[in-house]
Amino acid sequence: MKRTLLASLIAPLGATCMGTALPLAAHAQDTAAGNAGWRQCAALTGDSQARLACFDQWAGNQAWQAPAAAASAQPEAAASAPPPPVDATLPATRIIEVAQVDGCRDGQYSTLSRFWELESGTDCGAFRFRGYRPMNVSVVGASNVNRLPTSGNPNNSAEDPVAYRRTEMRVQLSVRTKLAQGLLTRGDPQLRDSLWVGYTQQSYWQLFSANISRPFRNTDHEPEIVYVYPTDAKLPFGWRWRYSGLGLVHQSNGQSDPLSRSWNRVYLMTGMELDNRWTVTGRIWKRLHESADSDNNPGISGYVGRAELGLGWNVDKDNLLTLTARHSLDSAGRGSVRLEWLQSLGTSLVGNRTNLRLHTQLFSGYGDSLIDYNRKRTVFSVGVSLVDF
Repeated sequence: MKRTLLASLIAPLGATCMGTALPLAAHAQDTAAGNAGWRQCAALTGDSQARLACFDQWAGNQAWQAPAAAASAQPEAAASAPPPPVDATLPATRIIEVAQVDGCRDGQYSTLSRFWELESGTDCGAFRFRGYRPMNVSVVGASNVNRLPTSGNPNNSAEDPVAYRRTEMRVQLSVRTKLAQGLLTRGDPQLRDSLWVGYTQQSYWQLFSANISRPFRNTDHEPEIVYVYPTDAKLPFGWRWRYSGLGLVHQSNGQSDPLSRSWNRVYLMTGMELDNRWTVTGRIWKRLHESADSDNNPGISGYVGRAELGLGWNVDKDNLLTLTARHSLDSAGRGSVRLEWLQSLGTSLVGNRTNLRLHTQLFSGYGDSLIDYNRKRTVFSVGVSLVDF
């Protein structure tokens, strides 16, 4: 009788323990499988797109709720239980989160990182058109205008002046695309090097000169190829060194003699930032040699400059100030200074994000355009620009 009574008491308890153990065992198996899937995705270092897709699929397959058996036994507790905490130190957490947005426009990353796609989370893929320099249309007022362009080469000096006006329009188009990435950083889980090709076109249009049929006074074409290598080195006072690069650029105005102007350069560049509020970029270049007969603009480096230093200040999410200075690095000390202010427009109509900017610019020095490479002038312009982030 005692044995029967004891058995009747133990049986329900045993059944309860077995019912609890089975879901726990199944949950342990699911956890092990999930960890294995995470490790499999983490191993895909060669292809960033496949890696992101793998992590995204892995996240979607996770069963964040309690096992079905336990949920049916305690429906109210399961419904009110919060989701498990996410460990912010896991790299997968960051990757899955970024996979849901367009990386190069993800505001969680700094301006320099997004501009050159220096990290896996800022990758927007190859062969996608992106902005390079601001694409703008501006009204320009200048201290003087080059009615009779001259050059150190006698074959490239105009003989008859043209009645250009000092007030004109300026139109600039500038795009680029990434040709390849991971050339030297293939084994790095975060940093991405890249190879780019870009094209910039700037035109001065005599829109207000009806008496001479509103011609384009000058149009400069500037194709270039750039290799960018990412870095993440800490510098004094909280600054971070973010990238270095090498580029080859050709610039010409596409005109025939005597107004033809062109030159080729190879340059080194670098950039650093402070808390995504301040950026400092620099370039130094060497002109590629041309024979005296074919040189349309002798001594251009002594006017336009041999080095460039840029300072950017993100005042807030709607305002950006930049200062760019060029110097000839010789005793003549020529060059130029350019101050620009870009202010977001249209946020009240389209929301918090807009690519339209009010673009105000003040330039003083040499080389505002190729036809003006050896002519100093001061230019003030106001217009609108499109930038891609």
